Amino acid sequence: MHIMESLKAELHCHNIFSNGHVGYLEPIYDCNVTIPQQLEQAYLAGLNVLFVTNHNTIDGYRQMLEYKKKYRKFDTLNVYPAEEVTTDNESHVLVYGVDHAIKSGLSLHEILDEAKKQDAVTIAPHPFSLMDALREDSIQCDLFEVFNSLNVDVYSNIKAKKFSEEKNLHVTAGSDSHVKSTIGRCTNLIYSENKLDGIIHAMKHNQIKINTTGYVQPREVLEHIRYKIENSKNYIDWHVSEFYPRSVWAFSLLYKLYMLSPEGIFCNALYRVSISMLKRISRKINFEGYNPSIFRERDLGTIAKMIF
Repeated sequence: MHIMESLKAELHCHNIFSNGHVGYLEPIYDCNVTIPQQLEQAYLAGLNVLFVTNHNTIDGYRQMLEYKKKYRKFDTLNVYPAEEVTTDNESHVLVYGVDHAIKSGLSLHEILDEAKKQDAVTIAPHPFSLMDALREDSIQCDLFEVFNSLNVDVYSNIKAKKFSEEKNLHVTAGSDSHVKSTIGRCTNLIYSENKLDGIIHAMKHNQIKINTTGYVQPREVLEHIRYKIENSKNYIDWHVSEFYPRSVWAFSLLYKLYMLSPEGIFCNALYRVSISMLKRISRKINFEGYNPSIFRERDLGTIAKMIF
């Protein structure tokens, strides 16, 4: 007889093995969390289940299992394979229970087919975020991430909740953790024994519910941004010259000001202004019918008009 448990699970987080896999349009450096840090934080958060959803790779999964074996205190925490896959239009799909990575750049239909072949389960992450969202196509996934901790524009999560209620979707919450302190920020309860087959079955049959939610804090966002910027100068130079050639001088000035004092008043003020701008844009896209592809098209003029 199988013992059904209420498993506290983290379904959306990253570590250093995500670096170099996000895609050529994104910075090489995505996350600074090491395996020891991730396991320690997961243990402190009281997690029973940890899915590390690195971008377009399952590298690091075996290394995490090997490290975990060395410490008995992690015995109540099980780590399982997962991946955050980038589609051919830069949207993301979370896939759980994979035995080999699904390559990026495929269509959503192809990714879902590959997940089915591996008997994996899929979640639509940050479904109405501003840059990498499936939006209405989210209904094709098994589950729907109705709350994402990184959606600090807020309207993306509000839209996701409204959409999930309209479509009667089965929902989860995701920390989308890229820094140590946010591991376990959003948790879910899975009703299963703590084995991969049972957990995947439970997720597919909606034996899962949201347990806790919480937004990433400004200092945590700035920690993540600082890591990406300080390790990505060459990428930033290329990206700006490739997509925003008329604004090279402006980006160069901002970079120099940032590097003078990464934790200073200027950067904190810039962050607050940026969040205010994102909220305006998100409200217009998610509730006023504006084109959701403006960030993918990298049209600064249109973006500026939406802000003001």
